[in-house]
Amino acid sequence: MDYRFGKQYRLLKTDDFSSVFAFKNRRSRDLLQVSQSADNGLNHPRLGLVVSKKTAKRAHDRNYMKRVIRDWFRLNKNSLPPHDFVVRVRLAFNRQNAAEARNQLTQLMRKR
Repeated sequence: MDYRFGKQYRLLKTDDFSSVFAFKNRRSRDLLQVSQSADNGLNHPRLGLVVSKKTAKRAHDRNYMKRVIRDWFRLNKNSLPPHDFVVRVRLAFNRQNAAEARNQLTQLMRKR
C-alpha cells in the first residue's frame, strides 16, 4: 500500500478549488465541512484544505488541524472514490478533540 501524500493527491490551484465549490455537493458536521466534486477523471482522490484565520488565530493551531486531516486522508485514500474533496474546518480542534474530528471526517467522506 502507498501511504504517501504526494503532489498528485493535492488540490493546489484556485481553479481546482473553484470547481469543487461550484459543484455544491457539501456535507457538514460540528467541526468540519466537506465539499465533493464529481469524478475528477483521475484514478485517485485529491484533497484541498481550508483553515481560516477566523477559525484559529495562531498558525501552529491551523497547521495542526491540517496535519490531522492530511494524515487521515493519507491513510484512507485507497478506500475513497476518485473525486476532489475540499475540507473546511468550521470550529477549531486540538489534541483533546482530534479523535472527534477524525470520526466526523470518516462520516463525511463515506461514499454517497
